[in-house]
Amino acid sequence: MNDFLELCKNRRSVRSFDGKLPDSNILDELKSFASKIANPYGVKVRFVFLDAKEHDLSSPVLSGDRYYVTAVVDKVEHSDEAFGYSFEKLLMHAHELGLGTVWIGGTMPRDKFEKASDLADGEIMPCVSPLGITAGKMSVKEILMRKGVKADSRLPFDKLFFTGDFSTPLTEDRAKELGIYKALEAVRLAPSAVNKQPWRVIADDHKAVFYVKHDKGFSTPSYDLQVIDLGIAMYHFEAQMATEGVTPLLTRYDHHPQAPSGMDYIATYSY
Repeated sequence: MNDFLELCKNRRSVRSFDGKLPDSNILDELKSFASKIANPYGVKVRFVFLDAKEHDLSSPVLSGDRYYVTAVVDKVEHSDEAFGYSFEKLLMHAHELGLGTVWIGGTMPRDKFEKASDLADGEIMPCVSPLGITAGKMSVKEILMRKGVKADSRLPFDKLFFTGDFSTPLTEDRAKELGIYKALEAVRLAPSAVNKQPWRVIADDHKAVFYVKHDKGFSTPSYDLQVIDLGIAMYHFEAQMATEGVTPLLTRYDHHPQAPSGMDYIATYSY
């Protein structure tokens, strides 16, 4: 893998495609990669690759879409984090292979995608993504959507990351001293539902504690999109650390810094 942070910097959510099927060799490589994806929770995520015309699939926010991948998981403890981690790992590899992708969690005919994915009892399919070559020009609806969610902006570093507790922002200089600046920057650049960026991290020597900051309207009886976003963030953290030769260990602790109201503890990385 190239430096993961650089992949994050040159990736964007793509909603306009060239209308052609992806190259079969690239799809074969992606399918092989998907079959080997694991996550820290040991929860199996099943990927389904689908021809849009064959299954009559589409999304009103896309144009030129011809191919999709869905991700399916059993509804078990930590399935949301595992789903986000595993699906993002696949989509980042798709980006590395030259394909455009975008997380879609609502603007789609869910029943058609679930049927095409052979969803079984006890399984959930929170999100899907198109796979294709990015069009030479964005559609008008893509331009408007990106503007609406401020897709090209992210919260400042010191609004997302802290040290000691939530009263002390973590500076970029201190993050560099701790050896996790690039990993946290990769988290900061991660995609999230309507760009809410719900991750918050308290970092100290050899430890990074992840929390989710909740907003209304993102949770269903089956899954929580913002906890899925935390899975995405956790993959970004791990992947960048790995490119720097570090393997962080994911654990959960009963004792951790107290979070403000509306925020929940997710997990702790030791490195």
